Amino acid sequence: MSKPKSPRKVGEKEALAVGTTIRGSAQKLNLVAALIRNKKVGDAMNILSFSKKAMAVDVRKVLASAVANAENNHNLDIDALVVSEASVGKALSMKRFAARARGRSTQIIKPFSRVRIVVREQEEA
Repeated sequence: MSKPKSPRKVGEKEALAVGTTIRGSAQKLNLVAALIRNKKVGDAMNILSFSKKAMAVDVRKVLASAVANAENNHNLDIDALVVSEASVGKALSMKRFAARARGRSTQIIKPFSRVRIVVREQEEA
């Protein structure tokens, strides 16, 4: 007797990829994720490639992983893929201390974020 298989977290024509520890704040990462929501995968990859935002590099890696999952694990057509969801959340925060004047110190918080990208195969109309 084994544990029952967990249900799929996304739909039948969808594939998922999650970047769990992306260095930077969730607010900045959400600005990049907003650029690719509801776009075709090819267009989204181009937008991320030529974006000046530093977070775009990490989001591009997660999007490439979602496309690879769709192609290899779920046998979806990569030319018909659309970014159906790009959500961002907070992960852990490193806490560091810096010396300040008169023998005091200040806490510096270095946040990590997570991004969840779901791609869906869209039928050509």
